[in-house]
Amino acid sequence: MADTQRLDKVLANSGFGTRKEIKQMVKAGQVVVDGKVVKDSGMHINPDKNEVIVNGKKLEYKQFIYLMMNKPAGVVSATWDNKFKTVVDIVPDEYRYFNIFPVGRLDRDTEGLLLLTNDGQLAHDLLSPRKHVPKTYYAEIEGKVTEEDGMAFAQGVILDDGYKTLPAQLVILKSDKQSQIELTIVEGKFHQVKRMFEAVGKKVKYLKRIKMGFLELDQVLELGQCRELTDEELMQLRKS
Repeated sequence: MADTQRLDKVLANSGFGTRKEIKQMVKAGQVVVDGKVVKDSGMHINPDKNEVIVNGKKLEYKQFIYLMMNKPAGVVSATWDNKFKTVVDIVPDEYRYFNIFPVGRLDRDTEGLLLLTNDGQLAHDLLSPRKHVPKTYYAEIEGKVTEEDGMAFAQGVILDDGYKTLPAQLVILKSDKQSQIELTIVEGKFHQVKRMFEAVGKKVKYLKRIKMGFLELDQVLELGQCRELTDEELMQLRKS
């Protein structure tokens, strides 16, 4: 249950406008709380108990929002960037007011599953190195990927900075001059998948995250699209 919060904050976080716009709506008598027109945008309400109607539209309050995005290449996993478009820039307007942020990072040229939320505790749990939440990637590799590579990854490989990775699981889908693989890792070092393949003399040409914990990328989502997690998906994610 939510604590009492300022009316303008609740409405802003629920997508009804900026605090300035909400203040104007309140002054114009467009906001009704428990059947009474209110005049103070700073009044405190309990959004779980009080009925709030704005311009005839009832507030359906959500404290937290959880979005699955199929991240496109060329977009950075950040809330702000002075050079490139961010994942927050491309979410639908209705979610902008929740102050969402990406859970972890995908490289700018990497596609696929990215979780965005305003639930800091869940994000912390998913990103905690101690939790070892598995992340699975599909990749296209320049060079013939072999069973020896798989054994090396299973034991951990030495990256260019001397760090030895934790054991990872490699599944070879196609082994040729251009190979196709799936790789599951339980940590998130900078450019880790690319650096792991560099450690065995190969180069990642295309990279896409397809799974995080128990959460799988929805194949229906086009690049750049996002949707809210289902209750079942959220429960699975918490299990991760």
